[in-house]
Amino acid sequence: MKAFSRWCLLLLMAGLALQLFFVLRIGSMAFVAPESTAFERSQIWQILARDGRLPWRQEWQAMSAISRNLQRAVLASEDSAFPKHHGIWWDSIEKAWDKNSKAKARAEQKTQQRASATPAPVKIVGGSTITQQLAKNLFLSGERSMLRKAQEAIITLTLETLLSKQRILEIYLNSVEWGEGVFGAEAAAQHYFRKPAAQLSAWEAARLAVMLPRPRYFEKRPDSPYLASRAEVIVGRMNDVALP
Repeated sequence: MKAFSRWCLLLLMAGLALQLFFVLRIGSMAFVAPESTAFERSQIWQILARDGRLPWRQEWQAMSAISRNLQRAVLASEDSAFPKHHGIWWDSIEKAWDKNSKAKARAEQKTQQRASATPAPVKIVGGSTITQQLAKNLFLSGERSMLRKAQEAIITLTLETLLSKQRILEIYLNSVEWGEGVFGAEAAAQHYFRKPAAQLSAWEAARLAVMLPRPRYFEKRPDSPYLASRAEVIVGRMNDVALP
């Protein structure tokens, strides 16, 4: 019993030490830009193992060097309530849960109608805010579990507590994936439009914003009708978005 208690105590201390590490690391980001994220490193090593090359296009830019068009487009597409919420937008999560439940029900119905053992594919809709996406990309793996989601929530609230909204958005725009080995707004602008991120037009910014949920997919399908039509919608929403 004593041995079990000691193990529990050690696990608790390890957990607290990990949270302290996250707090100190995030606190330092108020002044020092992160050199890379856990997601970047995992993607780069996958490409290196597959192709034997190390592609990594990323160039940090201050917020003033990133087009306000892109800032507005990303918020319009990914998290229009970003300036208002405190990291977790429960309404968005509830809507995503509802959509996913309905999609699952429709998929099950199609499977029964086809009398097939192969289940119909289900398109999962995410409800994560930009802060939650950043929390996951900075420190966590792509594993789906309650423990990982709980850790994501703690990191999200820590980001919102220690960093300004503008700094959170700045780090996000400089580290988010926009294609295979393409990270951050500057690399994306150069890769797709051969121009600096500061010079992106509203249309170009909207196309980049629409790519974010599936950047590697759309990188291979630049003429996708969905990409064009969705970009039009985002352009129409951009003026209604408030920047932090």
